[in-house]
Amino acid sequence: MSTLTYPEAVVIGLLQGVTELFPVSSLGHSILLPALLGGHWARDLDVSAEGSPYLSVLIGMHLATALALVVYFRRDWVKVTRGLFTSVRDRRIETVEQKLAWLLIISTIPVGVAGLLLEHFVRAVLGKPIPVSIFLALNGLVLYMTERLRRGGTGRRRAGHAPAAGEEDLDPEDLSDRRLTRLSFFQGAVIGAAQIAALFPGISRSGSTISAGILRGLSHEDSARFAFLLATPVIGAAAMLKVPELFGPAGDGVRGQAIVGSIAAFAAGYVAVAFLTRYFETRTLTPFAVYCTLAGLGSLAYFTLG
Repeated sequence: MSTLTYPEAVVIGLLQGVTELFPVSSLGHSILLPALLGGHWARDLDVSAEGSPYLSVLIGMHLATALALVVYFRRDWVKVTRGLFTSVRDRRIETVEQKLAWLLIISTIPVGVAGLLLEHFVRAVLGKPIPVSIFLALNGLVLYMTERLRRGGTGRRRAGHAPAAGEEDLDPEDLSDRRLTRLSFFQGAVIGAAQIAALFPGISRSGSTISAGILRGLSHEDSARFAFLLATPVIGAAAMLKVPELFGPAGDGVRGQAIVGSIAAFAAGYVAVAFLTRYFETRTLTPFAVYCTLAGLGSLAYFTLG
């Protein structure tokens, strides 16, 4: 039976940590890169192979990326936890902290239900290079169309960044939280439901959520922030359900590689979220749209014509 080497685990860990947060699909890249490299990479890192430990190791790396998000947004998660506790205790939703907590919970429900019902089937059937290449190209098209619709005014009016009365002394993170809580629970659920598209390998979770946020009127910066906050419980919960497999037969021979790869994923994820939160203050999805379209079409040509 194939196994993973430590160099493979480090490379895939770094790749997963970056591509989970960049709007380019981590699962898509985790499937395409080994297939493109061929040889023992393709054999060891085949997510659809019977008895392969690769998926279990990937799940561990996902948990590490979720932990990187928790560490980076630790102030927000302290506020969210406090907001949820006080809301339940006082039976009300009045403060920004309380609204943000319930907004994240409600916005996570659609993808949580869909993931439990569809994830295994979709990955087993579509977790192969050719379908992934097609979905990666489609991901690029979605990102491109989002920018075109935003510039063309088809999307809803963007939320302003100018502080309202009494908000002048708030830091940028608190201001962003206030803008996010202007969303209704229904709007939040619609944005959160966009994560369902990421069940298809090649479609980016962050790209789908950021696109949905932009089309609902959020700025790039606020959409990215909301996407990363939403991704944390989704990635973390999915990983926690699967990580125990690494302590059973599925983890035999790969636990060390899983740990090393997860450390790499944590480091890469932290750097990636720090970069992207600043990137989206002034930049757009267009470079990622071009990359995904070209990478998807190029991979499709390679696997169908090569």
